[in-house]
Amino acid sequence: MDNKLEFAQRLRDAMVAAGLEPRPGVLLNLFNTHYWGRSVTFQAVSRWLKGEAVPAQDKLVVLASLLKIEPEVLRFGEAVRNSVQEHRQRWTEGVGYLEREAFDAFLQLPAPQRKIVREVILTFAKVHGKEQETIS
Repeated sequence: MDNKLEFAQRLRDAMVAAGLEPRPGVLLNLFNTHYWGRSVTFQAVSRWLKGEAVPAQDKLVVLASLLKIEPEVLRFGEAVRNSVQEHRQRWTEGVGYLEREAFDAFLQLPAPQRKIVREVILTFAKVHGKEQETIS
């Protein structure tokens, strides 16, 4: 399915969940009373709800706040939230004190040295991956 159409469906669902009728006029009035920039037009909001356009990031953040949903979930769906949570969990569970100490030291290096260290680590990871393939 098209990303714009999927966004439109999530936007309509979020409006219904917030107790709003998923119509352009309803969203237009709510949005424009809370948005700090130039007001959006009826046509723009209509295009969001029909799946013809996706709002810019600043507008998306306001929409998400009004509809009580995370901006990334409104824009990309639940799968993004789950993916982010999995990465965070892997990071917090898989990284011990020694690794954190190494990361802190790495971040204190000048950019050219960080680049070299990164290349060394990626090379080790690549070689290790090939060793695992030959063992299997």
